[in-house]
Amino acid sequence: MAQATIKLTYKQVIDAASTTDFGKNVRLASYQEFLLKSQAYNPGGKLNTFSEMKNYDGRANSLHYKLSFAIGYYIEMLKNRIPVITDTLGNNISFEVPKFELIESDVNNIATHTVAINYITGSLTLLNTIGDYMILTTGDGEETFTVKLQDGLAISSYQEQPKLELAGQSVLAY
Repeated sequence: MAQATIKLTYKQVIDAASTTDFGKNVRLASYQEFLLKSQAYNPGGKLNTFSEMKNYDGRANSLHYKLSFAIGYYIEMLKNRIPVITDTLGNNISFEVPKFELIESDVNNIATHTVAINYITGSLTLLNTIGDYMILTTGDGEETFTVKLQDGLAISSYQEQPKLELAGQSVLAY
Protein backbone atom coordinates (compact mmCIF):
# COMPACT_ATOMS: atom_id res chain seq x y z
CA MET A 1 0.00 0.00 0.00
CA ALA A 2 1.28 3.46 -0.89
CA GLN A 3 1.54 5.88 2.00
CA ALA A 4 -0.81 8.85 2.03
CA THR A 5 -1.22 12.12 3.89
CA ILE A 6 -4.72 12.25 5.34
CA LYS A 7 -6.93 14.22 7.68
CA LEU A 8 -9.64 12.59 9.75
CA THR A 9 -12.95 14.16 10.71
CA TYR A 10 -15.05 12.84 13.58
CA LYS A 11 -18.65 14.05 13.87
CA GLN A 12 -20.02 14.09 17.43
CA VAL A 13 -23.80 14.55 17.45
CA ILE A 14 -25.17 16.12 20.63
CA ASP A 15 -28.89 15.83 21.31
CA ALA A 16 -31.39 15.20 24.12
CA ALA A 17 -29.88 11.73 24.68
CA SER A 18 -26.42 13.14 25.47
CA THR A 19 -25.32 12.10 28.95
CA THR A 20 -21.86 13.64 29.39
CA ASP A 21 -21.35 16.98 31.11
CA PHE A 22 -19.63 18.22 27.96
CA GLY A 23 -22.62 17.28 25.78
CA LYS A 24 -25.15 18.74 28.18
CA ASN A 25 -23.22 22.00 28.54
CA VAL A 26 -22.71 22.42 24.79
CA ARG A 27 -26.37 21.70 24.13
CA LEU A 28 -27.68 24.14 26.73
CA ALA A 29 -25.28 26.96 25.81
CA SER A 30 -25.97 26.60 22.09
CA TYR A 31 -29.76 26.43 22.65
CA GLN A 32 -29.75 29.61 24.72
CA GLU A 33 -27.73 31.32 22.00
CA PHE A 34 -30.12 29.95 19.35
CA LEU A 35 -33.07 31.53 21.16
CA LEU A 36 -31.28 34.87 21.13
CA LYS A 37 -29.69 34.88 17.66
CA SER A 38 -32.59 33.27 15.76
CA GLN A 39 -34.83 36.28 16.41
CA ALA A 40 -33.16 38.09 13.49
CA TYR A 41 -34.44 35.39 11.09
CA ASN A 42 -37.89 35.01 12.65
CA PRO A 43 -39.91 38.14 11.88
CA GLY A 44 -42.96 38.39 14.08
CA GLY A 45 -42.08 35.13 15.82
CA LYS A 46 -44.05 33.13 13.24
CA LEU A 47 -41.36 30.49 12.66
CA ASN A 48 -40.45 27.80 15.16
CA THR A 49 -37.71 25.60 13.75
CA PHE A 50 -34.25 26.19 12.34
CA SER A 51 -35.37 24.48 9.12
CA GLU A 52 -38.28 26.90 8.74
CA MET A 53 -35.94 29.85 9.30
CA LYS A 54 -33.48 28.60 6.66
CA ASN A 55 -36.30 28.13 4.15
CA TYR A 56 -37.66 31.61 4.85
CA ASP A 57 -34.31 33.40 4.96
CA GLY A 58 -31.12 31.73 3.73
CA ARG A 59 -29.07 34.01 5.97
CA ALA A 60 -30.22 31.83 8.89
CA ASN A 61 -27.42 29.46 7.83
CA SER A 62 -25.08 31.90 9.57
CA LEU A 63 -26.41 30.52 12.87
CA HIS A 64 -23.89 27.67 12.60
CA TYR A 65 -21.11 30.22 12.92
CA LYS A 66 -22.86 32.53 15.36
CA LEU A 67 -23.73 29.78 17.84
CA SER A 68 -20.18 28.43 17.82
CA PHE A 69 -19.02 31.35 19.99
CA ALA A 70 -21.35 30.23 22.79
CA ILE A 71 -19.53 26.89 23.09
CA GLY A 72 -15.96 28.15 22.67
CA TYR A 73 -15.18 27.73 26.37
CA TYR A 74 -16.23 24.08 26.33
CA ILE A 75 -14.20 23.36 23.19
CA GLU A 76 -11.16 25.02 24.75
CA MET A 77 -11.50 22.77 27.82
CA LEU A 78 -10.92 19.75 25.54
CA LYS A 79 -7.31 20.87 24.99
CA ASN A 80 -7.49 19.79 21.33
CA ARG A 81 -8.43 16.20 22.19
CA ILE A 82 -11.48 14.55 20.60
CA PRO A 83 -13.49 13.45 23.67
CA VAL A 84 -15.28 10.46 22.15
CA ILE A 85 -12.71 8.67 20.03
CA THR A 86 -9.48 6.96 21.03
CA ASP A 87 -6.73 4.93 19.45
CA THR A 88 -6.44 1.23 20.27
CA LEU A 89 -4.48 2.05 23.45
CA GLY A 90 -7.21 4.35 24.77
CA ASN A 91 -5.46 7.65 23.99
CA ASN A 92 -7.65 10.49 22.70
CA ILE A 93 -6.88 11.65 19.17
CA SER A 94 -5.76 15.28 18.69
CA PHE A 95 -7.75 17.69 16.55
CA GLU A 96 -6.75 21.01 15.01
CA VAL A 97 -10.09 22.47 13.95
CA PRO A 98 -13.51 22.11 15.58
CA LYS A 99 -16.46 22.95 13.32
CA PHE A 100 -19.85 23.56 14.94
CA GLU A 101 -23.06 22.58 13.14
CA LEU A 102 -26.66 23.30 14.11
CA ILE A 103 -28.64 20.31 12.87
CA GLU A 104 -32.11 21.30 14.12
CA SER A 105 -33.78 23.30 16.83
CA ASP A 106 -37.14 24.73 17.84
CA VAL A 107 -37.69 27.97 19.75
CA ASN A 108 -40.50 26.28 21.71
CA ASN A 109 -38.95 22.87 22.40
CA ILE A 110 -35.40 22.28 23.66
CA ALA A 111 -35.91 18.53 23.18
CA THR A 112 -35.45 18.98 19.42
CA HIS A 113 -32.20 20.93 19.76
CA THR A 114 -29.53 18.86 18.02
CA VAL A 115 -26.02 20.04 17.19
CA ALA A 116 -22.79 18.46 16.02
CA ILE A 117 -19.13 19.19 16.44
CA ASN A 118 -16.87 18.06 13.61
CA TYR A 119 -13.34 17.55 14.91
CA ILE A 120 -10.75 17.77 12.11
CA THR A 121 -7.26 16.42 12.74
CA GLY A 122 -4.02 17.83 11.46
CA SER A 123 -2.16 16.03 8.69
CA LEU A 124 -1.44 12.38 9.46
CA THR A 125 0.50 9.82 7.49
CA LEU A 126 -1.48 6.69 6.71
CA LEU A 127 1.12 3.93 6.72
CA ASN A 128 -1.13 0.91 6.24
CA THR A 129 -4.54 -0.57 6.92
CA ILE A 130 -5.34 -3.90 8.52
CA GLY A 131 -9.03 -4.69 8.21
CA ASP A 132 -10.90 -1.78 9.84
CA TYR A 133 -7.74 -0.42 11.45
CA MET A 134 -5.54 2.41 10.17
CA ILE A 135 -1.89 2.58 11.19
CA LEU A 136 -1.03 6.28 11.41
CA THR A 137 1.82 8.55 12.38
CA THR A 138 2.33 12.26 12.91
CA GLY A 139 5.34 14.46 12.31
CA ASP A 140 8.59 12.59 11.80
CA GLY A 141 6.92 9.19 11.86
CA GLU A 142 8.92 7.70 14.72
CA GLU A 143 5.83 6.73 16.72
CA THR A 144 2.71 5.16 15.29
CA PHE A 145 -0.81 4.72 16.58
CA THR A 146 -3.75 2.68 15.39
CA VAL A 147 -7.34 3.85 14.97
CA LYS A 148 -10.37 1.77 14.08
CA LEU A 149 -12.71 3.04 11.38
CA GLN A 150 -16.13 3.55 12.95
CA ASP A 151 -19.40 5.40 12.58
CA GLY A 152 -18.87 9.15 12.57
CA LEU A 153 -15.20 8.89 11.55
CA ALA A 154 -14.20 9.77 7.99
CA ILE A 155 -11.08 10.39 5.98
CA SER A 156 -11.82 13.96 4.93
CA SER A 157 -8.59 14.62 3.04
CA TYR A 158 -6.42 12.12 1.17
CA GLN A 159 -3.25 12.71 -0.83
CA GLU A 160 -1.16 9.77 -1.91
CA GLN A 161 2.55 10.32 -1.39
CA PRO A 162 4.48 9.94 -4.64
CA LYS A 163 7.07 7.21 -5.01
CA LEU A 164 10.43 7.97 -6.56
CA GLU A 165 12.43 5.44 -8.55
CA LEU A 166 16.18 5.40 -7.83
CA ALA A 167 18.26 2.77 -9.61
CA GLY A 168 15.38 0.32 -9.59
CA GLN A 169 14.60 0.97 -5.91
CA SER A 170 11.20 2.31 -4.88
CA VAL A 171 11.58 5.24 -2.46
CA LEU A 172 8.85 7.33 -0.85
CA ALA A 173 9.25 11.09 -1.23
CA TYR A 174 8.39 13.31 1.73
